[in-house]
Amino acid sequence: MTKQTTQPALACDVLVIGSGAGGLSTAITARKHGLSVVVVEKADCFGGTTAFSGGVLWIPGNRHASANGVADTREAARTYLQYETGAFFDAAAVDAFLDMGPKMLDFFERETQVRFVPTLYPDYHPDAPGGVDIGRSVVAAPYDASELREHLARLRPPLATITFVGMMFNSSNADLKHFFNATRSLKSACYVTRRLASHLLDLVRFRRGVQVTSGNALAARLAKSALDLGIPIHTSTGARELITSENRVSGAHVRGPDGDYTITARRGVVLACGGFSHDLARIAKAYAHVRRGGQHVSPVPDGNTGDGARMAEAVGAQVPLRYREPAAWMPVSLVPRKNGKPGVFPHLLDRYKPGIIGVTRHGRRFTNEANSYHDVGAAMIEACKGDRETAIWLVCDHATIRKYGLGYAKPSPVPLGPHLRSGYLKKGRTLEELARNAGIDAVTLETTIRRYNESAARGEDPAFGRGSTSFNRYLADHDQKPNPCVAPIGQGPYYALKVVMGDLGTFDGIVTSVEGKVLDAQRQPVPGLYAVGNDRASIMGGNYPGAGITLGPIMTFGYITGRHLAGHDDIAVSAATEHTERTGT
Repeated sequence: MTKQTTQPALACDVLVIGSGAGGLSTAITARKHGLSVVVVEKADCFGGTTAFSGGVLWIPGNRHASANGVADTREAARTYLQYETGAFFDAAAVDAFLDMGPKMLDFFERETQVRFVPTLYPDYHPDAPGGVDIGRSVVAAPYDASELREHLARLRPPLATITFVGMMFNSSNADLKHFFNATRSLKSACYVTRRLASHLLDLVRFRRGVQVTSGNALAARLAKSALDLGIPIHTSTGARELITSENRVSGAHVRGPDGDYTITARRGVVLACGGFSHDLARIAKAYAHVRRGGQHVSPVPDGNTGDGARMAEAVGAQVPLRYREPAAWMPVSLVPRKNGKPGVFPHLLDRYKPGIIGVTRHGRRFTNEANSYHDVGAAMIEACKGDRETAIWLVCDHATIRKYGLGYAKPSPVPLGPHLRSGYLKKGRTLEELARNAGIDAVTLETTIRRYNESAARGEDPAFGRGSTSFNRYLADHDQKPNPCVAPIGQGPYYALKVVMGDLGTFDGIVTSVEGKVLDAQRQPVPGLYAVGNDRASIMGGNYPGAGITLGPIMTFGYITGRHLAGHDDIAVSAATEHTERTGT
């Protein structure tokens, strides 16, 4: 189909559609290997879902772990992935990830502005075969985003609900602990005062926080690296459809601020559109809780509407819904706003804290609340399968909410009144009153808490084993003895917060080769078309083995795809080497 254009066509070696970690890692790698690259992004800012994320990469065998004396082996990591992915274990893709992940990390730290620091994160299932208690996850180093200069305004801001007056927190527990202890420790009070003063100065100078951390730091570092290499990032420029010529994808029709035009790509077009979290028609088929009429509220960018899947299908690609868990689940709460559009708060920290439990509307606990967000989300879907609504309530007493906060409600001294008046929090002088106000079965709730408290007084949770793994304990309160995850629910008043289902991105996606070539129904490559990031089906098989299992593979396969486009066939070399090692021929 011929498009009317209002500006000249562009030409390049590689066209990348999307500006998250998948798109930018591919673009940077291809440019570093001699190719000309253009990036288009339909949003008015770059960074994609990456800018909202924790900025953590799961890379077994990374040099940061080795430098810190962490013992791990490739064989253990492969065993862990084989166990975690089950029937969806893809040996070729897993081997490529394990081989190339550490090389990718070294490449970006050596050749670009991207930097990482080690974390103490355990695997999410550290007691599973091949699981470890530390060493496989790294996180983007904090960054001064003012280095982006005139492009700073185009960096996607962090998710507003997880900042404090726009200020981001460092990924370490120590940073958050100072904020929790600001009213009880002079050292913490001074720390918080310095941080706030610096942030307020940045707001005056730049009209936004520039000391960014986590995924915002990763997005900023990648964008800075791409721009330094002369890679244009055209924001407010959406791809409308792919161009095919001579049985090959050769570019795309795009629509930018000045109208429609074409971009041709000599080597290939790379789909990096962020998956389909906001494609209402597709998630209605993919998500069990949506199929039965339940609500789904994703905190990922609104622009992740499945554009990559749609364009790929139009040229014969396959986007099957295969995984039992088609997305990375994230329990979220809805924060009332004056403009009528609620904010979305992802529950990353509160569930691990002692004295906070989760119950269904029937008043029953249903899982280990200190498991990963994905595991708790999957348990929510299962526990609520007889209900139209997939929702739970987090419940705690007054002392607990004042110490740790609950969801978007901050700990003392920040007042709770606004959240009670808005309805975000429910309150009751007694458990019976709380249950009535929240719509929870009162008799069952009282029974649940009585039974929980009997064991919690000893730091035990025989029902669900809370605190039994290193991951459970990692984000808990280590001052709570003997179990940092478990404490009784004490005297009222009591509080409850409604939590519904969201996601951090989709796991199902476009079927590709290991190198990222998009495959058709006969599993043959669609010439000239590639997919990376959440557009490409996850190698994790619908499971969530550890912190960073999204961004780790995303950047690794972006690196592989970028090198492949430039003529470096790492996968063929790896396979030949493996054959030689195994057979000696």
